[in-house]
Amino acid sequence: MTSPASDLPRYYLQPGQLYLVRSPSILQTILGSCVGVTFWSRRLGSGALCHGVLPRCPLPGPPGLGGHYYVDFSIRHLAREFDGLGASREELEVKVFGGADVLPVSEGSLKSTIGALNYQVASKVLSEEG
Repeated sequence: MTSPASDLPRYYLQPGQLYLVRSPSILQTILGSCVGVTFWSRRLGSGALCHGVLPRCPLPGPPGLGGHYYVDFSIRHLAREFDGLGASREELEVKVFGGADVLPVSEGSLKSTIGALNYQVASKVLSEEG
C-alpha cells in the first residue's frame, strides 16, 4: 500500500533557492551550515521553504534572484509573499533548521562560524518581522 505522501508533488531546493506552494506538496533540501526556514499557514494551506547560504545580503535594494542566497533577504521575501496571500504574521508557523558548524575553525578563534551567523541572522530577522 502506498502512502498518500507518495502522490504529492516534490520540490528539491538547491542552495540559494526558495519555493512557495499553495497546495499539499513536499519541499525538501539538505543543509549543513546553510539555514532552511519553513513557513506554514494552516488556514491558507500554503507553505514555503528557503535555503539561505549566507547571512546578510550585501546589495542595497532588491537584488533580484541573487538575493535568495541570503538568509535575511529570503525570510523577508517570503514574509511579504505570505502578506500578499492574506496571511497574518500571527498565524504563520515558522521553523529554522540547519546552521551547523561543518567547516573547520582554527583553535582559539573568536570569530563566529558561518552556520552560527546564519542561525543568528535568521532568528533576528524573524523577530523583526514578527
